[in-house]
Formats: sequence, C-alpha cells, structure tokens
Amino acid sequence: MPAADKTPKSTPAKPAGKGGSKLPLIISAVAVLAAAGTGVGWYVSANKAEEARRAAVEAARPKPRLPAPAQYLPLDPPFVVNLNGGLEGPQYLQVEIQLMTRDPASLEALEQHSPAIRARLLMLLSQQTAQSIADRAGKEKLRSEALAEVQKLMRAETGKPAAQELLFTSFVTQ
Repeated sequence: MPAADKTPKSTPAKPAGKGGSKLPLIISAVAVLAAAGTGVGWYVSANKAEEARRAAVEAARPKPRLPAPAQYLPLDPPFVVNLNGGLEGPQYLQVEIQLMTRDPASLEALEQHSPAIRARLLMLLSQQTAQSIADRAGKEKLRSEALAEVQKLMRAETGKPAAQELLFTSFVTQ
C-alpha cells in the first residue's frame, strides 16, 4: 500500500467568509426593523396630530345657533266681526288667530294680555271691507297690521314686542 494512502483523509477546509458569524446579518435585520418601526411610529403620530388639529379647528368653528322652538298661543274663541261698508247687506268675517313666539316668558305675557290683544284686534278687523281682504295681498296686509297692533300693545305693556308672528289659521268671509 502506498504510504500516501494510509494518511487520514482530512475534511476540506471551509472557505473564508462563508458560514462564518451571522452577526452582521442579525445587526442589519435589527436596523431595518428599527427603521421600519420608527417610520410607522412617525406616521401614526403624524396622523394623530392631524386628527387633533382638525378636531381643534372644528371645536373652534362657531356652531350655527338654532332658534328656540316656536310656541303658539291660540286666541280663542274665533273672532267674528261685521265688515265695514257692505251695500248688499251685512257681511261677516270669521277668523282664527294664533300668535307665535320663541320665548317662554313672552308666551306668558301674551296670555296675560290676551283680553287687551283681542280688543285691539276686534277693532282692527271690524274696520275692514270685503273688497280689501278678498285677495291674498289684502289678507297679508291685514296680517301684518294685526301683528304690528299686537307688538305695539306688548311694547307698551312689557317693553318688548313678545309676538314674532301672527297667523290666520282660519279665514272666512260671508
């Protein structure tokens, strides 16, 4: 046997740089993960800051004020008056009126002064002619005059107009 054959066979040596330490790979992976975590953290905090800024702007924006709910006072019973100047015989007007306000204190004042309001409205209504209230324009004019009469009385009694609107809920001429 040749002498060379009797020597123990050695395992091939590992090439340099392969299979060595995995430490550089782990450090690179940790660095990438840290950078990604930093980016995600920045993105989340930037979004939260933007949401907080939007909420602050929305809170600072003045909200539209809704008017208080309307409250109505019906002036019962209906008004029935003779109309002025009927050549064909007596003519009548029957009208139901409601006053509108948005202030509870004004509603109480209107209720308290309803006899005086009725008296003034009766005088105003009885001065009308059938021709003057025959069309919509005449009815609107009468409505605005009636509201002005109520507000004038309430200013004299309470210092404020009290009624914001006067509504005809029924209007019959005969």
